Amino acid sequence: MISFECDYTQGCHEQIMKRLVETNLEQVCGYGQDHFCQEAKEKIKKACGREDAEVFFLVGGTQTNQIVIDSLLKSYEGAVAAQTGHINVHESGAIEFTGHKVLTLPEYDGKIKAEELEELLKKFWGDGTFEHMVFPGLVYISYPTEYGTIYSKEELSSIYSVCKEYEIPLYIDGARLGYGLMSRQCDLTFEELASLCDVFYIGGTKVGALCGEAVVFTHGNMPKHFLTIAKQHGGLLAKGRLLGIQFDTLFTDNLYFEISKHAIDMAEEIKAGFLERGYKLLKDSPTNQQFIILTNEELAKVQEKVRCEVWEKVDEDHTAVRFASSWGTTREQIDYLWEVMDGLK
Repeated sequence: MISFECDYTQGCHEQIMKRLVETNLEQVCGYGQDHFCQEAKEKIKKACGREDAEVFFLVGGTQTNQIVIDSLLKSYEGAVAAQTGHINVHESGAIEFTGHKVLTLPEYDGKIKAEELEELLKKFWGDGTFEHMVFPGLVYISYPTEYGTIYSKEELSSIYSVCKEYEIPLYIDGARLGYGLMSRQCDLTFEELASLCDVFYIGGTKVGALCGEAVVFTHGNMPKHFLTIAKQHGGLLAKGRLLGIQFDTLFTDNLYFEISKHAIDMAEEIKAGFLERGYKLLKDSPTNQQFIILTNEELAKVQEKVRCEVWEKVDEDHTAVRFASSWGTTREQIDYLWEVMDGLK
């Protein structure tokens, strides 16, 4: 059985595994103080054009979101996010566990609108009883969103302008950042994205690494004693080399973006193939997550041979299903998918 269930069903890119084996017996410092981590950080800063940036490696997306958000917020502040935002829906209350409420805005294909963010902030500060309420302390968005959509340069610029006006940081969850930046609809560069937020992370877990995310504070604005904060949250890896080696490899010779582009090419083939066969899309995603509407009967038969993720019910007879490509998706796997789908007719 093949899997299009998500983008982290495989281990890691072969070049990463090769380097992990090659460096396995080298003795280095712990907790990210090794030369691998330092070299990876310099490559990341150069790639995003932020020499003043500060980079910190963490193990997974949920840990990253919880640690970054908790480190940036005061005890009485919350994080503003889309109703469908990952921190609001699929992180088991990790943000609330730290004592911070998630303040939601309506979503439009997974995205928030700058004008509605501004209205929320204006309404909060205009309320005479605001000191009795949860303060909006930062804005959280995902790039790409949970629906595979991406913010345009204009949309991101508008949201960041509102954040700067109200002096709250903009944090971008980049679990699938490479897939967003290599989307054929993306109209901003890595450097531009880094300049339009206060902190973001580069997802490794879903983009070629065994595990790991690289948090980038873009303006020399990393909270004081961030390493200690990460350790308090259980997110500090003693063998930090594991993360440094992986990101050093990903940011050597443009590997991160090349494998991300491959995932997009595979996703476009998946989308085109379903459309050619007369299927409809739940959302027109330009990234590696494709949301296809199947009849319940079709879904049951497909799941006998292909792993895919049930996303949401469309009606009594139809279900939206996610097919996710990744850095490791092969054309042979897609050909097998079409054999299965064509066998349903």
